[in-house]
Amino acid sequence: MADFITIDTASVFISKEAIIEDDVIIYPNNYIEGNCVIKKGTVLLPNNFISNSTIGEQCKISNSVIEASFIDDGVSIGPFAHIRPNSKILKNVKIGNFVEVKNSIVKDKTKISHLSYVGDAEVGKNVNIGCGVVFVNYNGRIKQKTTIEDGSFIGSSVNLIAPVHIGEKAFICAGTTIDKDVSSGDFVIGRSRMNIKEGKARFYLKGED
Repeated sequence: MADFITIDTASVFISKEAIIEDDVIIYPNNYIEGNCVIKKGTVLLPNNFISNSTIGEQCKISNSVIEASFIDDGVSIGPFAHIRPNSKILKNVKIGNFVEVKNSIVKDKTKISHLSYVGDAEVGKNVNIGCGVVFVNYNGRIKQKTTIEDGSFIGSSVNLIAPVHIGEKAFICAGTTIDKDVSSGDFVIGRSRMNIKEGKARFYLKGED
């Protein structure tokens, strides 16, 4: 029998089909449903729902939902992340606050730290996905794929309109909308130039003349 620690047995549900390996720590309010495997050394902090998924060794999961997906070793997820079905999160990836991943592969050492949606995508190794990035995978009729190769930097509030391919070590500036392929090593900026109307704010502020 595996030697794992449950902090509060009364608040934890583990299905009969689940396999929990040695040295796993399970905090209160975790629900482990279906054919799950939780590998050794992983810590399930409070308030996770994990269904029909594999969680690798030495992972840390907090306040998150993981459904029908594969999580490799050394991954950090949450708080408040959602890993939707058919996702593969590979070694030492960071999935942070309010990140949603769906039907995607995220490769080793990539960071998606906060407030982003990754859908129908293949994201390479050592990629940085900034805050508020959206993989625009659905055009109202079909869902299409986005690919980002190793070492690229995707700035905050970028929209990636699928189908699109970003080459290795490309740099996409914050606020850019990508609707065509980007070659390896390219620097891309798609923002309009800032325009200041001096002293005009009073016309737009409530209560001002």
